[in-house]
Amino acid sequence: MIKILITGANGQLGKEFRDLAVTFPDVEFLFLSREDLPIHHFELVRNVFDSFKPNFCINCAAYTAVDKAEQEKDLALLVNAESVGVLAAVSHLHKTKFIHISTDYVYDGLATVPYTEDAITDPQSVYGLSKKMGEEEALKNDPDAVIIRTSWVYSKHGNNFVKTMIRLMNEKDSISVVSDQHGTPTWAADIASAIMQIVNATNWVPGIYNFANDGETTWYDFAVEIKKLIGSKCIVNSIPTSSYPTPAKRPHYSVLNKEKIVSVYQVKLKDWKESLRKCIEGL
Repeated sequence: MIKILITGANGQLGKEFRDLAVTFPDVEFLFLSREDLPIHHFELVRNVFDSFKPNFCINCAAYTAVDKAEQEKDLALLVNAESVGVLAAVSHLHKTKFIHISTDYVYDGLATVPYTEDAITDPQSVYGLSKKMGEEEALKNDPDAVIIRTSWVYSKHGNNFVKTMIRLMNEKDSISVVSDQHGTPTWAADIASAIMQIVNATNWVPGIYNFANDGETTWYDFAVEIKKLIGSKCIVNSIPTSSYPTPAKRPHYSVLNKEKIVSVYQVKLKDWKESLRKCIEGL
């Protein structure tokens, strides 16, 4: 029986793995939240690995408060970088295959064509920097690791853009959403499914991979699609980023090129609108 350790079990992706676990009766999952396992403590992590002996460790734990990170740099670096290094080191020690989730924020956000995995990284925020350092820690401590960069993640669990939009559209007559940032909404359930394909693949090919749903859009058009799917009468106004200043700089363009993960692991990509529809039906 394959054993999989999931950290960050109470986050969006962690909870999608909980939902998915029932469809893998031949896999033993161990779900650990931040409270169950402070992943920056080497000895505690090693003790868990010693007793559970996982074949795979999937790190879904992350500090994701993008704006707050500008004031909480040390905490962001502890969770997104230092802790990743600990998990990678212990995984390497136990010959456990390590999968770590990263983000489009490691890029500069200035491209006009989808980012490939070997595009230069140049994060523009503390959050992006912490995630880039996490990738470096992962590969330094476990050269056999797989890193998955993804973007605009939402789920029926936790706090995210989709749930915020639905709440606002139910509360307000009109809302304003930025229309000059381009990316791809990605359903966390599809990330979990893609990772399980990697787990079940015959070949393990380490390295960095981009994964997101298929297609591209703006936050404004994303909101308009949500409005359509829930049948809201709320008016959605288009505004430029300059009209909605935030402490952390947002990427203007963060579409990811997914050819590598499709080629190496035969991962099937789903259209972002189709996945959004399924997620909202689940809500």
